[in-house]
Amino acid sequence: MRRGDFRWPKRPEPLSQVEEAAREAFMAAWHEELPKRYAVIERFNHGYVAALGAPPEARTLEVGAGIGGHLPFEDLSAQNYHVLDYRPEFCKRLAEQLPAERVHLGTIEERQSFPDGSFDRIIAIHVLEHLRNLPAALAEIARLLRSDGVFDVVIPTEGSLAYEFARKISAERMFRHRFRLDYRPIARSEHVNTYQEVISLLNVHFQKETSRYFPLLVPNPEINLVVGMRARLRSAGGEG
Repeated sequence: MRRGDFRWPKRPEPLSQVEEAAREAFMAAWHEELPKRYAVIERFNHGYVAALGAPPEARTLEVGAGIGGHLPFEDLSAQNYHVLDYRPEFCKRLAEQLPAERVHLGTIEERQSFPDGSFDRIIAIHVLEHLRNLPAALAEIARLLRSDGVFDVVIPTEGSLAYEFARKISAERMFRHRFRLDYRPIARSEHVNTYQEVISLLNVHFQKETSRYFPLLVPNPEINLVVGMRARLRSAGGEG
């Protein structure tokens, strides 16, 4: 697994106008195509988190909710479910599935309007690897989470050989086919944090309670593609 520079906020090389337009178009297409083309990994991404369950009558916040791919996996009738995303077009899609007052435009890297301890559960599925100011994001999540709340996370093993290979035969292949451009600048712009970097910062505020690797059960990020986990605030107990 390659080593990150562990410096934030990250400042990847800027994309050209053509690359920027291609990235935005690709992100919209990827959210649509991922459940169809790669259903097995999507079932893990969302099914694992949903199976962890929500506390009774939980107030939940999903950060980086995209177009709502996780919503069908949750029992929305049993929790007060809120979503946050920074793309206005994604928020419009989310507002078709949830009450408008529960859809919030913004980034978790910035302070939100919610009071401290507003949520019993916060979800981040394939989000943390994208955040250029990850320390600020995790600090804000820690602020928003109740002292006895849970943080449910899925992250890729970014930086591992297994993940690099999987990217080449999935997202990279799709991007090159559609846009006839080099995918590497897009990947560097999007996945700015490695698995090691994410884990190192998670450990500042949170303690892992449980985790699972995919596709293999062996707890080794080098030979797996994604890792799901439930964590709690450090003051609230956990494995450490």
